[in-house]
Amino acid sequence: MRLMAFQHQGQAALGLRLGAELVNLTALGFPSTLDALLRAGPEAMAAAHTAGQKARHRIPLASVQYLPPVANPAKAIAVGLNYKDHAAEGNFQPPTYPVLFHRYPSSWVGHGQALVRPKVSEQFDYEGEMVVVIGKAGRYIDKAHALDHVAGYSIFNDGSLRDYQFKSTQWMMGKNFDASGSFGPEFVSADELSPGATGLKLQTRLNGQVVQTTSTSDMIFDVATLVSVCSEPFALEPGDLIISGTPAGVGFVRKPPLFMKKGDVCEVEIEGLGILSNPVVDEA
Repeated sequence: MRLMAFQHQGQAALGLRLGAELVNLTALGFPSTLDALLRAGPEAMAAAHTAGQKARHRIPLASVQYLPPVANPAKAIAVGLNYKDHAAEGNFQPPTYPVLFHRYPSSWVGHGQALVRPKVSEQFDYEGEMVVVIGKAGRYIDKAHALDHVAGYSIFNDGSLRDYQFKSTQWMMGKNFDASGSFGPEFVSADELSPGATGLKLQTRLNGQVVQTTSTSDMIFDVATLVSVCSEPFALEPGDLIISGTPAGVGFVRKPPLFMKKGDVCEVEIEGLGILSNPVVDEA
């Protein structure tokens, strides 16, 4: 099942994507956000899928504006240094415990919307990542059952302002400038992918140039481990996000460095999840 948050004729809604068309689930009486549908439980998700398949009225994808798949997650937990090659390129030791930080919804935009390079920095870096979307609440989740709590997956560009990220040992400032990251284009349910979304090719392209390539199987901490660890300090809730980390190839370690600038287009593609594409603009 592929669900999209979108705006059409001035209204935000949730849709079921069927090829190049979209069924407006909100118009059929379902919630207007994926967050709310996930909170309603698996029966509501199944009902939405069935209703969408039967619906006759469909909207061309080309006529809608994409919104981030999850509107307002209670928690969006990002993972640093989760690929050995990325840790090595930054002169970090591979972590023995996940490096976690928070990313706020104000810091990301949807597919097709502009990433904004803030006027206080010229070190605007890309980071292609897979997003884990929680569907079932839980605390102290055992790793053996962690995947039961995953509703599905999406794509993230963890746009980073490197000079601000490295002003201190905490990464929050460099990771949370308004509209510096992106999320989308859609939510793909876990049953459409391998368990834990392993073995998926991830590739980031800047203006068509391949800058990152990896497999999700190369993560140091797999999806089940991340869900289990993140559930220790607080209960995970439906709609929470785990942004699972980026591979090698980021711009700040290149010689010369490669940063995003006005006029660029950054794409993150993950096998089975689609392509997240965003132009880059300067802050006004």
